[in-house]
Amino acid sequence: MGGIAWFAIPFGFSTTLGLVAVALTDNTVFPTYPNVPSKSDISSGLAAAYAASALLGTSGAVALLIVLFMAVTSCASAELIAVSSLLTFDVYKTYLKPSASPSSLIFVSHVCIGIFGLTMSLFAVIWNVIGIDLGWLFLVMGLVIGGAVFPAAFTVTWAKQSKAGAISGCLAGLAAGLIAWLVTAKQYFGEISVASTGQEYATLAGNMAAVFTGAIVTIVVSLIKPQNFDWEVTRAMNSKPVQELVAETTEGVDPIRHVHDPPKHSRAADDEKEKEDSDDIATPPNEPLAPRASLDDAESQFNPEADLEEHPTKLRGAFITACIASFVLTFIMDFLVPIPMFLSHYVLSRGFFTAWIVISFLWVFVSTGISVILPLVETSGFVRQFARSVAKDIRKK
Repeated sequence: MGGIAWFAIPFGFSTTLGLVAVALTDNTVFPTYPNVPSKSDISSGLAAAYAASALLGTSGAVALLIVLFMAVTSCASAELIAVSSLLTFDVYKTYLKPSASPSSLIFVSHVCIGIFGLTMSLFAVIWNVIGIDLGWLFLVMGLVIGGAVFPAAFTVTWAKQSKAGAISGCLAGLAAGLIAWLVTAKQYFGEISVASTGQEYATLAGNMAAVFTGAIVTIVVSLIKPQNFDWEVTRAMNSKPVQELVAETTEGVDPIRHVHDPPKHSRAADDEKEKEDSDDIATPPNEPLAPRASLDDAESQFNPEADLEEHPTKLRGAFITACIASFVLTFIMDFLVPIPMFLSHYVLSRGFFTAWIVISFLWVFVSTGISVILPLVETSGFVRQFARSVAKDIRKK
């Protein structure tokens, strides 16, 4: 569902603002008239901005700016949280201070967010000053991270994947990708520059070298000395109570969870204390006290995936569904639709083009339903319960 919702962005923007930019380049309202947008403008993503400005003037440019601001802040937020979590729990807590308290971990995570935010801003300024645009970054990004594709995938799907195999596959893939990228740029275009390294052939060579070298190295190294990881360890994480995990190890428990989700023995003690306090209150005879709902019950009620996580058979069924959906969507979007159109050099008829537009609009509406409406439906029970709780608090009950 996430893949379907995401595809509405390139599909919808290219079909609407992208084609508008092509159609209005010779119109006097177009920002670059009488010239056409340069290759650098298009690579920087300005085609959509030009089209919105030509259609709606200043309000169109502002509307697109709001959309871009929301997209950028959403992506940046995810990156900040991911990097902060890695540095806090996988570096600081694991190697520097294993006995770190929850408050210190929260403080370190906030510091990491600030540092990485400044780092992203610094690199953005550097890229802009030296003339690197979004198109160049998108093409080069694949060869930089391509070496980690198979090592990361095998980490959660292949029991024989070893630590040495994962690390060596990532590093070897990165090195192979950079070498193939620069050599191809020099061989085909006679120089190594921003222009030559941003060409499709050079980045294609780098991407292919990174991905396949990473796969080969991680497989070979892992087969030489396999890890033979036992998946029952991860399955047991969802079935054991929190206090058992704490007793076994302090490394595998999220300290943030303990702040908000105390162990069950603490809840029992609190319940006992509350029961003792309630003895002082006059209670009608033969009228039992109403049972208290535990936090586990509340978590199970408001977390629809809690039941799924407890049953490996249901999890296996979800895995099969995800695999089928992924392969089917990939086949349709990457092969079934574009390849026949490219090989046949088909020129869209008026009816075909109309159907294309209608499908793109419907796809955007479906994406809106997945991203906006469905979360509200899924959390409707919690929202109602929350509203009732707030109303009781307001009435001092």
